[in-house]
Amino acid sequence: MATFLFDDIIFGPVKSRRLGISLGINLLPTKRKICNFNCIYCECGWTSDLEKAVSQLPGREEVYNALERKLSEMKAKSQAPDVITFAGNGEPTLHPAFPGIIDDSIILRDKYFPKARIAVLSNATTITNPGIKAALLKIDQNILKLDSAIDSTIKLHNQPRVKINVEELINNLTGFNGKVIIQTLFLRGIHKGKVIDNTTPVEINTWLKAIERIRPSEVMIYTISRDTPEGARLNKVPLTELKKIAALVDSMGIKTQVSG
Repeated sequence: MATFLFDDIIFGPVKSRRLGISLGINLLPTKRKICNFNCIYCECGWTSDLEKAVSQLPGREEVYNALERKLSEMKAKSQAPDVITFAGNGEPTLHPAFPGIIDDSIILRDKYFPKARIAVLSNATTITNPGIKAALLKIDQNILKLDSAIDSTIKLHNQPRVKINVEELINNLTGFNGKVIIQTLFLRGIHKGKVIDNTTPVEINTWLKAIERIRPSEVMIYTISRDTPEGARLNKVPLTELKKIAALVDSMGIKTQVSG
């Protein structure tokens, strides 16, 4: 099925099912994806073998100027965003100037729309980097992925290009002391002949134990809503089931948000 790439540094504003009116920032190339994950559900398609190349990344000044132009334009039209969101064509924290760009975005947010939140959608692979962790602690919504608490599922579901140990990942997420939002995408389907389902009782119970350890400020529970590289081989999880999972998190006193 068709997937897509964001074709500029700044995109939107768009209506996000989880964040509200979101102005997006893409720190990655406009013609290909750069990521150290190769998630089977990614709306941007499969990850290229050249994902580590940085020659096509926009510079820090270029990002600053593009964001200021857009925010100035929105201010003139009284179009206030709810959130300024770092997402785009892959993993935003792979940009070498990511911490400085976060500092710049905070300055520009405060100048034009001080009530807007700043969010980062990340796969959590770089949070052991002190500079990146410090930058994520400065923003309003530090949204980090944990699609499963079982190593074999992460390998199939997310197909990491870097070494991931789920125990270490959970410990690192716990190190945010609650200043983190966990995002989890639930799905069922087939990938390369293997069944994938991160909603089984074993999956859910193991994941809930991880959530209890991390104690995030919020958990975002969702399922696929757009085309994926795997097409019809992947299936949405019904909203009723997502709400049942959310109720289990709610019972631990942790806020949840569900998107079907």
